[in-house]
Amino acid sequence: MVQTSPSQTSQWSVKPLLAGGLMFALVGLLFDFQGMKTFLSKPTVPVSNPTRQCESVVEAGAKLSRAQLAQLLTIPERDSKARVRQVVKQPYCTLPMLKVRSGVEAEREAYPLEFDPKTTLVILYENDEYAGYRFSF
Repeated sequence: MVQTSPSQTSQWSVKPLLAGGLMFALVGLLFDFQGMKTFLSKPTVPVSNPTRQCESVVEAGAKLSRAQLAQLLTIPERDSKARVRQVVKQPYCTLPMLKVRSGVEAEREAYPLEFDPKTTLVILYENDEYAGYRFSF
C-alpha cells in the first residue's frame, strides 16, 4: 500500500477544482462573447453633417481642393478673415452663430472637400479673425 503525505493529498484535490473552475469560466466567456464585445466597444454617437445645418447657402458649387486646404493650414490663428478668404474663396454655406467664449459670437462656414465628399471643413471666425477649424466626417 502506498502512503501519501497530507500535502500530496491536498495537491490532488485542488487540481480538479481548479480545472473545473477554469472550464466553467471559459464556457461562460464563450456564451457571453457578444455581451463582452458590446461592453468593450466604444459607443457610437452619430455626428450630424454640418451641411445639413446650413443657415444659408452662399455658393452651391463650392468645394475645397487639396491645394487650398494645404494653404489654409499654413495660416496662423487670429489672422484676418479676409486673408483666409483669399485662400478658400466663398463657402458652401454659413452655419448658425454660436458662443464659444462668453461675450463673443462666432461665425462658422462650411466647405465640403473636393477630394472627400463625405468630409466637410468648418472654419470658425471671431470678430472677423480666423479662430480655427475642424473636420466633420
